[in-house]
Amino acid sequence: MFSYLPLIFRNGVRNRRRSVLTVLSIAASFCLLGVLMAMYTLFFLTPASPDQALRLITRNRISFTNTMPMAYEQQVRRVPGVREVTVYDFFGGTYKDSRDAKNSFGRFAIEPKNLFIIHPEYSIPEAEKMEFIRRRDACILGRPIAERLGLKIGDRITLVGDIFRVDLNLLLVGIYDSPVDNLALFFSYDYLNESFHGKLDQAIMFMLIADSPASVGPVARSIDDMFRNSTTQTKTETEKGVQLSFLSYIGNVKLFLLAVCASLTGTVLLVSANTMAMSVRERVAEVGILKTLGFTREVILWMIIGEAMLLAIFGGAVGFMIAQGFIMLLRKLPVPFVNLTGLAISPGVAAAGLLLGAMVGLFSSALPAWGASRRNIIDCLRLAD
Repeated sequence: MFSYLPLIFRNGVRNRRRSVLTVLSIAASFCLLGVLMAMYTLFFLTPASPDQALRLITRNRISFTNTMPMAYEQQVRRVPGVREVTVYDFFGGTYKDSRDAKNSFGRFAIEPKNLFIIHPEYSIPEAEKMEFIRRRDACILGRPIAERLGLKIGDRITLVGDIFRVDLNLLLVGIYDSPVDNLALFFSYDYLNESFHGKLDQAIMFMLIADSPASVGPVARSIDDMFRNSTTQTKTETEKGVQLSFLSYIGNVKLFLLAVCASLTGTVLLVSANTMAMSVRERVAEVGILKTLGFTREVILWMIIGEAMLLAIFGGAVGFMIAQGFIMLLRKLPVPFVNLTGLAISPGVAAAGLLLGAMVGLFSSALPAWGASRRNIIDCLRLAD
């Protein structure tokens, strides 16, 4: 069968305009399909990193907009299996012009001395770390954000409050590096509390790290059981679980992604089927001539199917290459609570996409190819006339 590949290729490009339009139609669908498959893989199939798997977040059971007493922190710290804990309040606020997307990034009030225990993947020079711990109005910033905003150590960063009705004037004392979660600004919770003259005494959430993977489940249950009968009950989840909770606020993301992927696959199937049906109708006489020359039904069948598979696979490959370009842009977007830096079309996703392209070509051309291969020579030549 491989000896017929040159003929299959020539048939695939004989009507160049139609072939190009078909490839572009398939590529457009596969581009969106590739982005959605990459998102689905990142959100639901990618396992948590070793450090992320140990982190838990405790928040008010009602919602993230409800606070908890700061006194809860010491009680959480005493739970067996908890290595360290810190308050982790999302400040929000506005940096310069909120209408400019580049000014959007996470801003969190934390306890500086505990941050690097809970996030061991954060890399920062020791001198900058000690200055961050020592100075009340200090802040540190992820390197991608600092480079995007043109900020350097020693610059002042002013945040205009919205969730917290207070403005903060922070001094940038350090820039940290991390393979993930590197798009945030951190400053001292004590400085925020002092801005309220010590009357804040509330926390939106606490982030803690367990001493081992086996402790994660028992720690979460122990914390929630501890406050089950209090006026402010808690809900403790893994860090990845919290990210998926934020995604669920916009609906059933998993079902949405699967539904759109299925719709795109159906669209590509119809486009390819229409193209192959037209192509076969135009080449009825050709089929008769091939049979006259001794080509068997099976060879003609697989030549037509191979042509469709060639176009579909090529269109899928082009679409996935375009999707990779869009993904590179998405990775740079500042999206709070959802880390897109790991978004990529993995080799597994790419292989699945090309396999899907081959299946689309197979199923879209099977019926026209079968009909053409079953016609006898007289019928083919009569229809051509």
